[in-house]
Amino acid sequence: MGEIQVTGQLVGETVTVNKRPSYFVKNHPFYLMLAPAVLYFLIFRYIPLAGSVIAFKDYNIFKGIIASDWVGLQWFHQLFTFPKFVKLLQNTLLIGFYQIIFAFPAPIILAILMNELRMMKLKRVIQTIVYLPHFLSWTIVAGLVYMLLSVQTGLVNTVYVNLTGNEPINFLQNVHYVRTIIVSSGMWKEVGWGTIIFLAALTGISPSLYEASTIDGAGRWKQFVHITLPGLLPAITVMLLLKLGHVMDLGFEQIYPFLNPLTSEKADVFDTYTYRAGVVGGQYSFTTAVGLFKSVVGFTLLLVFNKASKVTTGEGLF
Repeated sequence: MGEIQVTGQLVGETVTVNKRPSYFVKNHPFYLMLAPAVLYFLIFRYIPLAGSVIAFKDYNIFKGIIASDWVGLQWFHQLFTFPKFVKLLQNTLLIGFYQIIFAFPAPIILAILMNELRMMKLKRVIQTIVYLPHFLSWTIVAGLVYMLLSVQTGLVNTVYVNLTGNEPINFLQNVHYVRTIIVSSGMWKEVGWGTIIFLAALTGISPSLYEASTIDGAGRWKQFVHITLPGLLPAITVMLLLKLGHVMDLGFEQIYPFLNPLTSEKADVFDTYTYRAGVVGGQYSFTTAVGLFKSVVGFTLLLVFNKASKVTTGEGLF
């Protein structure tokens, strides 16, 4: 850029001022690339938050949100005094924490095992195979589970009957198996996709650390404990906190295919109940209050565990 010379009152005194581009102008290509993501979150994430006011109104689709009558905390009182509230909360939290306990470590373990492969062709084939289920809809996944566990033609029951001679087990209509089926099917579908982040974290670990540890005589286990695991800890912490923040959001499409009158006692959660009450029953204000309650619980858990993580490991989201 050019320079401007400013001559003061004193003879011979010259001040040179450099005109530098602003940070925004200098980095405008990056802001342009960021703009679609910002617009997406504004339009589909932040603006719809204004609709949460329905939880405090007696919403009427003909009057609209603004003209509907205020009712205060009526719907929250109805939620907390609802006879099935405790059961819905228990089922939601249990399935959510089962997913954290069993499904969350699976992509970490898979990423570590895949990182140990030295045959790149084999590694790519395995990556492709484990990624594919992520692109299947939950309807297809539920259909595959039905084909696997069906009483008449399911592979599991066919093998079980042939080996033992006993009667087939009705897995899909047994209340004791439904949570296991939900968690394990979700794990199978998403474990490969979840490895992407942890594989990326593994590539960020400097190879020189492994070389130095090998010279010092460290074996593969000590390298894992002292290099790999600490290198993965920031990514694990962030992903775990995000998972805890969504512990109440199990997904209607994941639970509903396995829900029936025989399994609803342990599988009916807030997401499936809000579908029946809101979409089918038309109780829009009440189900909005349920969704707001879920968000508050998830946000509270996120704050608590983020603080605990900062104290214990020094890592956190904020």
